[in-house]
Amino acid sequence: MSHTEKKVIVFIVEGPSDEAALGTIMKRYFSNDYVHSLVVHGDITSGYHVEVNNIVKKINDLILDVKDKYRFRNNDFLRIIHLTDTDGVFIPDDRVKHKQSRSGSNILYFEDHMNAFNVEKTIERNHKKAQILSKLKQTKCIGKIPYRIYYNSCNLEHVLYNTLRDVSDEKKEEMSDDFAEKYEDNMDDFLSFISDPSFAVPGSYSETWKYIEKNLNSLNRHTNINQIFDIAQSPDPFFSDSNMDYVKKSVQELHDGKGTSHELIEVDDE
Repeated sequence: MSHTEKKVIVFIVEGPSDEAALGTIMKRYFSNDYVHSLVVHGDITSGYHVEVNNIVKKINDLILDVKDKYRFRNNDFLRIIHLTDTDGVFIPDDRVKHKQSRSGSNILYFEDHMNAFNVEKTIERNHKKAQILSKLKQTKCIGKIPYRIYYNSCNLEHVLYNTLRDVSDEKKEEMSDDFAEKYEDNMDDFLSFISDPSFAVPGSYSETWKYIEKNLNSLNRHTNINQIFDIAQSPDPFFSDSNMDYVKKSVQELHDGKGTSHELIEVDDE
């Protein structure tokens, strides 16, 4: 791609139903750029071989695959937008209750607890994913490309359809198709919906993450994905041209051995 062509926004989602619900909306909203939906077919933040110390590399490997397949270069990319479910992982351990039956999903979600067939493994999953999300929320670039991760709590179905029921993949696809059909040609209505103060968490990017990490919030109906669309309406200073030039230069200097690496300090947005 040349610099005169559209820039690439990589939109990372967990499954086909996520892409079906929001992929077309993203493409319509960011029509001045090229939105590439990257469906992971699972939750990369809770994968068996994923840890805090390799999650950034795992995501970077996905981006490298996209670059190789479509012959993109680094400067073709505008940003990476990563969408994840919180899955209640920040709740206290004593809110993970034993699920007696093996039928249905191994974990069932409620707004004040979760039922799990294997409580110990679920608590372990919660701790691991919580640490990974805490790592990713502070990650500014992956492979020199600006990166941010946004959440649906407890999951996408909870936010978009206001349901915590154990929904089959077929039903998820059906609901996603209905949602896309309703909003893909009605962007103002979609923006109004996704900014609904009853579930859209207010505040800066970092403040929305601090909120979701508290108490039982990661089980309740909350999201910060409205901020994805706020970027275009009221540009996030992190994504300004001057800051992007600075970030990319700093990353390159570290890569070339000319810089000094420090622990990341998270700065609240104004």
